[in-house]
Amino acid sequence: MYAVIETGGKQYKVSEGDVIFVEKLGIEENAKVEFDVVAISDESGLKTGTPYVDGCKVSGTVLKNAKSKKIVVFKYKSKKNEKKKQGHRQPYSKVQIDKIG
Repeated sequence: MYAVIETGGKQYKVSEGDVIFVEKLGIEENAKVEFDVVAISDESGLKTGTPYVDGCKVSGTVLKNAKSKKIVVFKYKSKKNEKKKQGHRQPYSKVQIDKIG
């Protein structure tokens, strides 16, 4: 059994027990969170919602809020002596999926 959830403008395919990294949720660690279900698959087949499946929620626990590794953003224009170097660390939330239902 799996479900497709939507959070942070992205969709994730999850099953019970999965650990996913999503855009920062703004919820403290060890707190419960619920996601709306876009599509769900079980023994009876695949159900999709418009935009969400009625009566279905995916619940999970926020394990950690952190920042990912630093990436380097380097902008350069040739023959213009123009260059700019920046770093960026994207914040994320690590979520464990507890129950689909």
